[in-house]
Amino acid sequence: MGHLTTKDAYKNLEERINWFTQGAPPSESLYKILQVLYTEKEAKWVALLPVRPFTLKKAAKIWNTTEAKAEKLLDHLCEKALLVDSEYHGQRQFVMPPPMAGFIEFALMRTRGDIDQKYLSELYYQYMNVEEDFVKDLFFATETRLGRVFVQEPVLMNDKTNHILDYERATHIVEEAEYIGLGTCYCRHKMYHAGHPCEIDAPWDVCLTFDNVARSLSEHGGYSRLISKEEAKEVLELSYESNLVQIGENVREHPAFICNCCGCCCEALQAARRFSPMQPVATTNYIPKISPETCIGCGKCAKVCPILAISMEEKKPVIDEEICLGCGVCARNCPTKAITLEHRPIQVITPVNSTHRFVLQAIEKGTLQNLIFDNQAFANHRAMAAVFGTILRLPPMKQALASRQFKSVYLDKLLSVYQKKKDGGMKKESEE
Repeated sequence: MGHLTTKDAYKNLEERINWFTQGAPPSESLYKILQVLYTEKEAKWVALLPVRPFTLKKAAKIWNTTEAKAEKLLDHLCEKALLVDSEYHGQRQFVMPPPMAGFIEFALMRTRGDIDQKYLSELYYQYMNVEEDFVKDLFFATETRLGRVFVQEPVLMNDKTNHILDYERATHIVEEAEYIGLGTCYCRHKMYHAGHPCEIDAPWDVCLTFDNVARSLSEHGGYSRLISKEEAKEVLELSYESNLVQIGENVREHPAFICNCCGCCCEALQAARRFSPMQPVATTNYIPKISPETCIGCGKCAKVCPILAISMEEKKPVIDEEICLGCGVCARNCPTKAITLEHRPIQVITPVNSTHRFVLQAIEKGTLQNLIFDNQAFANHRAMAAVFGTILRLPPMKQALASRQFKSVYLDKLLSVYQKKKDGGMKKESEE
């Protein structure tokens, strides 16, 4: 690893983190955060690791050590939630989670004594609630959003429920998950230590993780505990009753998390308030409509809206549809049921899975090459094909944008061949 200074070790780690599509803009606050979360040696180790999942053998080769020693280091990093492990075709793999949703949150998903959580929370508050670079980069740097809002299912009338898609329902995500983890809400935990406790006194134990992330966080360090599907649905019901907004990973298949968020603590909802009318997360496919005949002008909907999208004008509520999340909190709280949820005129498009989202965001941010040339993690043709296969499913304009950024003869050729085959197939169909 050479003779690095302490500053070099954390600088290299910072650069490594910014290979992610969701990076972490440099600042003195970030440097101090990394010092709390990583020892100098850990910073050196992690700075050398690939962005994409890697094996024990790969880590040992990178670190120039034995597999036994490498496994001990990897297990230690998993215990600190700085790495997440999984099983793939019977082989253990590791990956460094992005800053968010990732290692920044994991550090406060349980009470722990190995780090100063109050000091860390104060640093987080400075970095995310006072400084703006991280939040702007996280939520607004790409058209494809990191998170999306789930509609509160109990609010939908029976005729609307028939039209809701499976991936739009948090209960469906729960039903489909192999593992479900429950942890402490990082946002409310952070704000409590930073001296800004939750204004609505919302419950803390409502942070849901799924599948490999849930299993890894529960097995290593107890950052979450595994719960049943029934318990997870109870968490959702408690969150509905507490007027919390469900925000999950912006994918249709197997999202890694669903947070239950309040407007006073959640970075995403705070960003919706601070940077209105820009949307930090993808909205639901629903929009609230108010019946003037049954509305009594009580103003309760305006009080509970987590992003202040409802105002009272002449004792009547007015919804700013440009910023409305479509979460349904207002409809749930209307005493006369004067608010109903209707379908938005244009459907919100959601990426299929995490790989699809990563590639879309990398194209939009101009970091596609980081996914391709990832410490040779994509050197084999199978991995290359997976990335390019995702690109080929993009609309033509985004394919062209990917090609310009990557500047690859191989990609240009691949897209060209694919388009010819596609055009040939369409021509054949028209002739038939």
